[in-house]
Amino acid sequence: MPKSFATVTALLVACLLLVAPAVRRPLAAPSGTGLTEGPRLAAAYDAILRGRSDEARQLLTHSCPPGPTAACDALRTVSIWWEIQQDLSSRALDERFNTAAAASIASATAWTAREPARGEAWFYLAGAYAPLAQWRILRGERLAAARDGKRIKDALERALALDPQLNDAWFGIGLYHYYADVVPAALKVLRFLLLMPGGDRVEGMREMLRTRERGELLRGEADFQMHWLYLWYENNPGQALELLKGLQTRYPTNPLFIQRTAEVAHVYFSDHQASADAWRTMLESATSGRIAFAALAAARARVGLAAELIELSQARQALDLVEPVVRTRPTAPYGIVALAELTRGDAFAALGARADAANAYTRALNEAQHEDADNVRGRARDALARTRSRR
Repeated sequence: MPKSFATVTALLVACLLLVAPAVRRPLAAPSGTGLTEGPRLAAAYDAILRGRSDEARQLLTHSCPPGPTAACDALRTVSIWWEIQQDLSSRALDERFNTAAAASIASATAWTAREPARGEAWFYLAGAYAPLAQWRILRGERLAAARDGKRIKDALERALALDPQLNDAWFGIGLYHYYADVVPAALKVLRFLLLMPGGDRVEGMREMLRTRERGELLRGEADFQMHWLYLWYENNPGQALELLKGLQTRYPTNPLFIQRTAEVAHVYFSDHQASADAWRTMLESATSGRIAFAALAAARARVGLAAELIELSQARQALDLVEPVVRTRPTAPYGIVALAELTRGDAFAALGARADAANAYTRALNEAQHEDADNVRGRARDALARTRSRR
């Protein structure tokens, strides 16, 4: 499992537990309920989850007005964040993302100032901060992420106090309540010392399911986030896989959901054939242009499928799969050439071609990038040592 996906959500919620409790302020009478132009904005969010960023931007251009400007600004930031998630180690979109996040936060903050009694405004303020907090965790800015996490929690609590029918807002609160119950004991002690409210795993899950069942915007997002909970804490990888397959069915053009299906089959079920089938689906969809980020997805799928074919004693086919990646040297996803060389070395080793394997492992070491999310360096060194020992 890539470190990036497996840490972002957990670290974000840990940061929420490390900040001071929300200040309770008297609330004015509620002004308006629900989400303005929910169906329009939901259509844009669906385009984001399909990986169709250009389509999402076009939909947002025509959605606000009549929708709230802050809503579209928040979703523009979310759209870039989902693009970043396609290649988390790459920093190519970071500057554009930060510019969009700053504009989104300013827009939502201005709305809460104009209409402090409108729950929807506070919901979109939380939505403006949420992708930024996750990005900060990804880039190691954890103190700043903790501050953003507190703002998210404050805004969501205020939104729900003003409008309990904002079903999408219950997801963030539910996520907090869930993690506040399941975090390690050391963090629970710190939470007690800071007078943080306790968590409730069952209630948190119930609140998240409320968004999944009744939300207008975040149903797909909820499924993706909840599949991690089923893997990490619920000991139910089957349910996680069902959520991913559902996402793959609803958003078939997003390669990320196919990738996660392949990874879960490999890591949690040791089902190399199922994992290979998912990678093959991703490769065929990419080469035929049926999914977004096709070139990136094709390179990643070639290496992923090759690794599974080695496990299935089909090392020669694995070599054929990775050869185009080594030859064309794509720049995306980040570090793919090094990973392809590592996989190539494993294929040669499986075939008994130790000299070729050693050369491939050496090239993998030379190609390894600064941010080595797949631990290519460590794996290549270990494999190279084993190969030389056998020789």
